[in-house]
Amino acid sequence: MNRQEAIAQLTAADQPYELVEVEALGRRSRVFKNAPPTLRDLYATTRSDLPFLVYEDERLSFEDVWQSASTLAHVLIDTYGVQPGDRVAISMRNFPEWVIAFNAATSIGAIVVAMNALWQPHEMAYGLTDSAPKVLFADQERLDRLAAAKGAPEGIGLIAVRTTAPLPPGAVTFETCMARLGQVDMPMVDIAPDDDAIMLYTSGSTGHPKGAVSTHRNILSALLSWELDGQANVLTGNLPAPPAEPGPQAATLLGIPLFHVSGSNAVFLSSYRAQRRMVSMYKWDPATAADLIEREQITSLVAPSAVTGDLVAEARRSGRSLSSLQVLGGGGASRAPEQVRAIDQTFANARPNTGWGMTETNAIGTGIIGKAYLDHPASSGQAACVLDLRVVNEAGEDLGQGPRGELQVRGASIMRGYWNRPDANAETFDGEWLRTGDVAYIDEDGFVYIVDRIKDLVIRGGENIGCGAVEAALLEHPAVLEASVYGVPDERLGEEIGATLYTQAPVSEAELRAFLEPRLARFEIPRYVHISPDPLPRIASGKILKRQLRDEATVRLGLAGD
Repeated sequence: MNRQEAIAQLTAADQPYELVEVEALGRRSRVFKNAPPTLRDLYATTRSDLPFLVYEDERLSFEDVWQSASTLAHVLIDTYGVQPGDRVAISMRNFPEWVIAFNAATSIGAIVVAMNALWQPHEMAYGLTDSAPKVLFADQERLDRLAAAKGAPEGIGLIAVRTTAPLPPGAVTFETCMARLGQVDMPMVDIAPDDDAIMLYTSGSTGHPKGAVSTHRNILSALLSWELDGQANVLTGNLPAPPAEPGPQAATLLGIPLFHVSGSNAVFLSSYRAQRRMVSMYKWDPATAADLIEREQITSLVAPSAVTGDLVAEARRSGRSLSSLQVLGGGGASRAPEQVRAIDQTFANARPNTGWGMTETNAIGTGIIGKAYLDHPASSGQAACVLDLRVVNEAGEDLGQGPRGELQVRGASIMRGYWNRPDANAETFDGEWLRTGDVAYIDEDGFVYIVDRIKDLVIRGGENIGCGAVEAALLEHPAVLEASVYGVPDERLGEEIGATLYTQAPVSEAELRAFLEPRLARFEIPRYVHISPDPLPRIASGKILKRQLRDEATVRLGLAGD
């Protein structure tokens, strides 16, 4: 059967993935009738003694995580006064404590603020001021940055994770919190499907990042959508049917930060119903990753194209087929078609997989895997069943299949909106449709192709970087008169950051990078800098001709395609 027939069969009345139409957040949406109502229900119904979290020599079962989260939930309520709707921030590496804190906070109706662990001190200060959490969980690196942050709000309860230095005033360690109580039941708190659950900051083209707030239903709609796609791919023959007898426990390698929507949703939260073991690393290293894949018999990896490329190169260098790998997924920036084919050629059993999604859509949007991906390597896939997609022109008219225009999306996984940003909501939503800022077209078979970007963003290894924020930092330098920041192609990261500057005095790249280090996260600092001898070209309205500068840089760097 084709995909449409498979979806219709799987979502029919009385089927596990039955779809019904409801009104949620003031919008009509298709939702899964049998989905867990809240994340708390997801955790509670998947308790087991199977291993869940693996970090170095530490192993925690699903039951261990539930029990630890139950204890921590009592501490959040009794010690810090956390109530439904309060914010609880997490800023750390992919440690097990990240998962436990997330589980505890969302189980008592709090909103988890998943802070970007790469943020510099001033960015941390902004995020904490904007979200106003009652509690912050932070590891040593983030504690050090917080100490250097000017203007950070006071009075936040600070729970320190894996510290190596004396605690800041008023902070307590994670271990101290966990030792306050013995084994306890999770506190009883009323939570509704449309209550807020998580806030993820996403970079816009200008200004500060915005906190995208999603509900329990938004997130769970995304999780079950991935499950449904997997079942549909089996029925269409795009994926092999699972074995009749249960095999070894599935395992996934966490190759993306948990503060990314793909890390939190596609990897971490998707592991509960699948009863999948999640293996995390202190930092990404392809040789270590290959060792873990073999030792832990990893079956899946979801990662940006840069990470995937690293693993392909390592496998070829070491001659390892990494035969346990069954799925090698991606997202963020599109993969080059040659990388899609390289995955198929390098690994014994891994099927390439990707999709298009946004923080605002809870990472779903389109998906493609296996033979369909090999047949359409430049496509981002077909639409998730709980979402509608359309392509519109500048007048907002639906262009149908074929023509290029802005991709818009609506449906059950779309965020509630941006935190305290009615202006951004008005700019982003076209009625019930979310403007993506991506230029795309949809072919006659429903495959979506992302071809350009309307928003002034660079997507570097899955990180959204607002060009305006980088330009503003460059313009603070006394020698810089004009600055234009843009993306240039990069085989490993998808895009790298380029900048063309017009200066009133000579300035070296080393000097500029040193100037930017305290102002920008490391991944936001331009890799390529060109000093123009003349003022930058502009159009009649006075705007800098960024596309021309980007094209010139691409040619100058030898990155232009055929």
